[in-house]
Amino acid sequence: AGVGPRSTWTDMSKYNIPQIETILTEWTANIIPKNINENTPERIALGVENSRELFVDTIIVEIRRSTEKVGLGILLQEIKGGRSDGLGITVVSGLVEGGLCEEQDCDVMVGDSISSVSVLQTNKSKDGAAGLQDTTTEVTAMTECLGYDATVEAISSLPPPPSSGQEQILKLTMKRIRRKPLITINLQYPPSQKEPDTKIQLYAGENLRLAMLVRGIKLNDPLAKRFDTKSGGNCGAGGLCRTCAVSVVRGGELLNPQKMAEEQMLKDDTPRWRLSCKAFVGYGMKEGEMTVQVNPRQW
Repeated sequence: AGVGPRSTWTDMSKYNIPQIETILTEWTANIIPKNINENTPERIALGVENSRELFVDTIIVEIRRSTEKVGLGILLQEIKGGRSDGLGITVVSGLVEGGLCEEQDCDVMVGDSISSVSVLQTNKSKDGAAGLQDTTTEVTAMTECLGYDATVEAISSLPPPPSSGQEQILKLTMKRIRRKPLITINLQYPPSQKEPDTKIQLYAGENLRLAMLVRGIKLNDPLAKRFDTKSGGNCGAGGLCRTCAVSVVRGGELLNPQKMAEEQMLKDDTPRWRLSCKAFVGYGMKEGEMTVQVNPRQW
């Protein structure tokens, strides 16, 4: 929550986990309940045990299919399975030397799990006066949360390699465990509180107010007035009392943008102020350092 779309200039590879042992122990499967509003059925999806520090990312890999090399050139290993229904978790254990993936330098890592494989075939057909037209068909095999045998069976069900003159692309949807971006916040208190400056570390997606409160940081500014009643009182993260306002001295780009309601509530204050109950760190999947002053009305 709160991280928004990732920045195009963010190098996500720096969040890769080099320890394969960590990856293998972290993979888990979660039941996602059906959503009546979106009309989606119940399903099983890959997840991580330590969801506070890690997350499952999605990587799309496209491979030009060859008539000479039939397979993907990916070695697989079942780390959880043995069920009669074929469910399990199968991950990449390596690449075949000289295989399609290695040959085309695909972004596939040991420990990744294949969520689906699609065959995209482009055919040329005549369309009257328009001449030759390209039409693309796509056939997909779902492999997320399947054991080894079920994964191989699903991939083997896809259409065969192209005949001469046809172009085929294999689109792999990969799931990869990555660490969450880490944000270091230098907290400064007003001199009247006689509190020493301190540092806290948050993971991308954490709410600033909640993270400070669980660490015992006092936010209830007695000089703040509620936006709705113009009196004192804590609204409990409802975004009405302004007692959790902070001044972001440095690193404001690491927070989610303000919405209209928050802008309206703080329009008479400095542009650096934020309601910490509405602020989430790690926006755009960026990490870095911030300097934040608490209880800014007391400075």
